[in-house]
Amino acid sequence: QVQVVESGGGEVQAGGSLRLSCTASSSSDDVAMAWYRQAPGKGREPVACIGRNGQSPYYADSLGSRFLISRDNANHTMFLQMNNLEPDDTATYYCATSLYFLCTSGWKGTNRYNHWGQGTQVTVSS
Repeated sequence: QVQVVESGGGEVQAGGSLRLSCTASSSSDDVAMAWYRQAPGKGREPVACIGRNGQSPYYADSLGSRFLISRDNANHTMFLQMNNLEPDDTATYYCATSLYFLCTSGWKGTNRYNHWGQGTQVTVSS
């Protein structure tokens, strides 16, 4: 069973930065990984996706260029660098892996992902 663990969340003031990490167990054989987030009282929304070799990153349109997704396969880890954070970025951030679906234009569907982490909380104060 693949285990996925997020870390790096915390509280930051608006305009600040955070770097989230997602580590998958060594048995992971994913073809893509993604970040999602869920704010209180809202549904889970896609943030970004990246292919196994770092190819084809996709981002939610609403983020502009503030977030950057990357991965380090040698350490089974994916990252989300979040800059110029806004209060609306406050949410629990989740990591997910896909065994079958590449990171393509259809990346946002949650049913593409097989394993999910428990989430890491990000709070941005104004």
